[in-house]
Amino acid sequence: MTSIAAPAPTTRLRLTVRGRRVVAFLAALPVLIALTVAALGGGAALASLDSGAPAGSFTEVTVMSGETLWSIAEDVAPGADPRDVVAEITRLNALENGVVSAGQRIAIPSEYTVQR
Repeated sequence: MTSIAAPAPTTRLRLTVRGRRVVAFLAALPVLIALTVAALGGGAALASLDSGAPAGSFTEVTVMSGETLWSIAEDVAPGADPRDVVAEITRLNALENGVVSAGQRIAIPSEYTVQR
């Protein structure tokens, strides 16, 4: 006897509404990740409109061994609040954590007279 192989029935892939949403989300995920990275990290790379401190608006000093921003602030402006002076020095030099090292040249706002 001869057997005839019947072709296997082909089924069409059917996606439910939930399945279509999952596929759409997975397709959009790389774009969302790229936009998030660009928004969070790309903003720091943009140039600012600040032109910086004008020439002559600051003087530079070299940090000596053992000095801190607080001690420098007390030296350059003994009559001013050291917290304000440290804040100005930090802003002018774009110091992130307020730590300086020996030999580093930092700018001091000219409103404070250097008495070193």
